[in-house]
Amino acid sequence: MGEFANKVYDIVRQIPQGKVATYGLVARLMGRPQSGRYVGFALRNNPHPGASTSDIPCHRVVFKDGRLCEGFVFGGPDVQKLLLEAEGVTFVDDWHVNLETCLWDGKGTTCSP
Repeated sequence: MGEFANKVYDIVRQIPQGKVATYGLVARLMGRPQSGRYVGFALRNNPHPGASTSDIPCHRVVFKDGRLCEGFVFGGPDVQKLLLEAEGVTFVDDWHVNLETCLWDGKGTTCSP
């Protein structure tokens, strides 16, 4: 992958279990605040999706309103939701993560149920 994608993967690997980030937040943490869409392109080509320490947990990245991604690399929003729920992420409805309690601030905080 290219330098941009590698930076995306480095940041996404830092999102702790039970937390999510938005595409825009990942872009801002990279110093590229206008590049949220390109973060999504990089994650669509994720070479190591999963939740183990060596994987890139792209299931922890959601839209700015907390909505799950329709084209999620693991198999769609149903699978993404199951993975997030297994990590303790809470939802405000069927397809929107509770960003008030589960949005990662980039500093490694944990999610409060």
